[in-house]
Amino acid sequence: MTFQDRLKSVAAEVDATLETYFNAPAEPLEDAMRYAVMGGKKLRAFLVVESCALHGIKHQEALKAAAAIECIHAYSLVHDDLPSMDDDDLRRGKPTVHKAWDEATAVLAGDALQSLAFLILGTLDVPSDRIVQAVIGLATDAGKDGMVLGQARDIAAESADAPLSLEAITALQAQKTGALIRWSATAGPTLAGDDVAPLAAYATALGLAFQIADDILDETGDEAKIGKRLHKDADAGKATFVSLLGIKGAQDMACALVAQANDALCIYDAQADGLRDAANFVISREH
Repeated sequence: MTFQDRLKSVAAEVDATLETYFNAPAEPLEDAMRYAVMGGKKLRAFLVVESCALHGIKHQEALKAAAAIECIHAYSLVHDDLPSMDDDDLRRGKPTVHKAWDEATAVLAGDALQSLAFLILGTLDVPSDRIVQAVIGLATDAGKDGMVLGQARDIAAESADAPLSLEAITALQAQKTGALIRWSATAGPTLAGDDVAPLAAYATALGLAFQIADDILDETGDEAKIGKRLHKDADAGKATFVSLLGIKGAQDMACALVAQANDALCIYDAQADGLRDAANFVISREH
């Protein structure tokens, strides 16, 4: 099975797991939640499933943890797309939630997806102290010291007197993008009560490489393939890895980070090949 086949297989399993948490027939709110969370590459879910496999977590429990992180990721995208944030009309090639419904429904759908993530984690069949650690970790990485702080700093950068430095952008993206990737890649050892350091090192490098690849795609990608508006940062006058390093410099930095991420997996030998494939995919993807 190729990496792309494996990624699609995990995505289908996670979507099926998510479906069990929605009512049928559903309220309009649940329809909007389902619309937001279903589909997509589900790379974060893949990282959860692979890291759990490395640490002996049962597959069905791994799928629940993967569903939880996808709820958080989807909520962040729904809110990020709002007119008060990035004001995007397209996501994954289809209308954003506030366009398909309305702004109030989008806010509520995002709120409910965030709550659903923690509900799902609470149902995991692992020792309760490990659930607590996973919940604390996700709340930290998704909240005021993680993703939300990164988003706040990203918005502030739009009205800053001068573009951010490379160091500032790196720190910002470690929060906005990297925090959820870090939680995903360390879910396995967290739920197993094992050392998270090797996968945390992998995830730190991978998260930054992912964002650099996003910046490159925003500059060189095909909008039809990517399914969302491009060149937003350039239009807003914000500094990016590409604007500071150039395309070649950004590509080189991303490749070096992927090598660093893969080096962190050496203790797992061939068992971590799925995570190595994920890291290589991050800088080779077209959307």
